[in-house]
Amino acid sequence: MSKEVNIYPRIIERIEDWPIYRLSKDRAEFVREIDEATFQRIAGKHRKDLSDVLAKTIYQERIRIKEDPWKVDPPNDRSFWNRISRRLIKKSLDRDDAEAKAENEQILRKIIHRYSEEIVGTFQISTFRFAQRFLTAFFNRIFNAAVGRSLRAMFRGKRNLFERLNIVGDVETVRSLFQHGTVVVVPTHNSNLDSILVGYAMDQILGLPSFSYGAGLNLYNFGPAAYYMNRLGAYRVDRRKKNSVYLETLKTMSRLSMQRGVNSLFFPGGTRSRSGEIETDLKMGLLGTAVEAQRAMVMQPELNSRPKVFIVPLVICYNFVLEAPFLIEQHLRNTGKENYLRLRDEGKSVRSWFRFIWRFFSTTSDITLSVGKPMDILGNFVDAQGRSFDKYGNELDIREYFLAKGEINEDRQREEEYTKLLAERVATRYLVENVVLSSHLIAHAVFEMLSHLNPKLDLFGILRLPHDDYLFPFRAVEEVVEQMQLKLLEWEKAGQIKLAPELHATPAEIVRDGVKNLGIYHTEKPLQFTKDGDIVSSDFRVLYFYHNRLSKYHLHKAVHWKAEEIEVLKVED
Repeated sequence: MSKEVNIYPRIIERIEDWPIYRLSKDRAEFVREIDEATFQRIAGKHRKDLSDVLAKTIYQERIRIKEDPWKVDPPNDRSFWNRISRRLIKKSLDRDDAEAKAENEQILRKIIHRYSEEIVGTFQISTFRFAQRFLTAFFNRIFNAAVGRSLRAMFRGKRNLFERLNIVGDVETVRSLFQHGTVVVVPTHNSNLDSILVGYAMDQILGLPSFSYGAGLNLYNFGPAAYYMNRLGAYRVDRRKKNSVYLETLKTMSRLSMQRGVNSLFFPGGTRSRSGEIETDLKMGLLGTAVEAQRAMVMQPELNSRPKVFIVPLVICYNFVLEAPFLIEQHLRNTGKENYLRLRDEGKSVRSWFRFIWRFFSTTSDITLSVGKPMDILGNFVDAQGRSFDKYGNELDIREYFLAKGEINEDRQREEEYTKLLAERVATRYLVENVVLSSHLIAHAVFEMLSHLNPKLDLFGILRLPHDDYLFPFRAVEEVVEQMQLKLLEWEKAGQIKLAPELHATPAEIVRDGVKNLGIYHTEKPLQFTKDGDIVSSDFRVLYFYHNRLSKYHLHKAVHWKAEEIEVLKVED
């Protein structure tokens, strides 16, 4: 039976009126603005050491070309940086006269322009409409086939991907904010599937205009993907490039697009969560551009009819993650410095993606997108009209945060502090807006039971334990889940967390549902039932990954541990 889904009308019906389309139509001027603003920022900051900045940039780029070339790199990449290097050495390096200074500035402008042309994408209506029709039809046909368990079922009935998506949160308030300012959505990042799901939900369910979003340049190595992303509003991000000129160009692009009213989406965690935890250590770069954009808007209100930036946290909640084994291996290698065998990233295999989608559609496992309460760039909550309020309910004027001696001014140190405050606020809201699923709770409970049974072992000692030596009796797991459930229900009532509907069932039902969902996808099951109805694990490391989803809540403190709760099953050879 199909699930009834609330489909919202489009906020802006005509694509020609979408901010991202208007920006694309003015791409040449936008690139010129980025070039000039980036140049002024870098030249002003490095008046005395610009040669050193250029030399370091050139060195890093030549190393990148030599050690980490990609198919998508421009064919003239090597020759461009060789020419720039020779020009710097010949005309301005180690010189401090006016001619050398002018030469440095010309070199800087050339580098910035190369970066801005690379970063800025386009948005073409015809491509968007084709992709919209194709992807919708493709996913819906796969859905039909998977549910029907055969390719014949592909053309029977009518099912939609959004039947697998649960959207929770104050969607109406967020939709209203598009009429009052620039909306910046900042999701958690679990899987390579995130961008597709979020984009689909915002377009097909929430009725929102397309966002500007960052796409890793490595994705452009695949020709068809490059063709569509180039024309669907994506800006290109090359994570190999760590030099200050590139990063400043990227941040300037983000800031100026927000100032033009283009709604933006980026993952402030920077990359997929390797540990499975909800991100709390967020990257400041792009968050900082939202703060700078807000200050620029209040400094020039005559240029902005809607001079406010809104931040919307979005928490993506999966019962299972395609790349979990690979991600947790990376995390354990990086944190434990252990000599783990490198696993292939399942998220990059086309075959594994089809297998994942098929398994996802053919089960009853939903994905939940939790739309967080919108905030201003200081982390104050806003209402549907975009008005900011402090924790006491008093209305605030965002302009006052940028005043100094009665005038609005630019103060980078102050804005860095605002960015830190915003990052902390977003991280806090992630924990509040998170929707706890049965799979999260059962994984957390069982791994905590395993840890409690081995108090003298550190994490890596626990993960080296033979999994076939441990059996977790159903009743013992049920007792631990029940105690954690009571604490979660208390927090939910206080507005400190969200729970999926199944978390209101009996503990026994939660255990059964959680084990079922955790066992859907992975070959080595993190949890599964024995013939007698007890619980075992085939992979403690993947179990640890799913356990970590709730690690920030310290739920083990809610459990009254008993020595007899866990039975150790010693398997004889």
